[in-house]
Amino acid sequence: MTHHELRRFDTAEDAAQAAAGFLLDEAVSLARPCSVALSGGRTPTAMFDVLAALPLPWERITLLQVDERVAPDGDDARNLTHLEASLAGVPATIEPMEVTAFDLEAAAARYAATLPARLDVVHLGLGPDGHTASLVPGDPVLDVTDRLVALTEPYQGTRRMTLTYPALARADRLLWLVAGADKREALQRLLDGDASIPAGR
Repeated sequence: MTHHELRRFDTAEDAAQAAAGFLLDEAVSLARPCSVALSGGRTPTAMFDVLAALPLPWERITLLQVDERVAPDGDDARNLTHLEASLAGVPATIEPMEVTAFDLEAAAARYAATLPARLDVVHLGLGPDGHTASLVPGDPVLDVTDRLVALTEPYQGTRRMTLTYPALARADRLLWLVAGADKREALQRLLDGDASIPAGR
């Protein structure tokens, strides 16, 4: 039976602290190698900073990317840039998406091959337009069912590599971290199970 728990916080920082604590509890309770897929964006950066200071069993954690912008290494737009900056001092294994590869379709297939049969935790965000990961309204990627990783059309000026719905369905736990008044309507639609927005699917 699926269990959902909704927790509300006064500030984005409080939410980030709680989300990091959830990941700590999950990693410790598993007592085995575990896989955590992390989304990018502004909101989770604070969570990454908190995570870096927590006593996670980093040596048995593999961090994967939920999505990534097609941009040069070290670019401020890259999710990996902020993830690596926050977690530079911890011995976790990070599996980056190869968004600088010449053949992006082949790179997406290679990334799909690195995914475990089950993902212990997938962290997701939510956009004001109802997107999650880089599953954005109107993009053909929403209909991809034969691949775990795919490429989007340009969104906000940049193509993305993203986990698809079949990949997200491999998650044992989904952790949504949503902050900002501009997300209020999208969050309500998500909670209502509105499948007309990507996150609702």
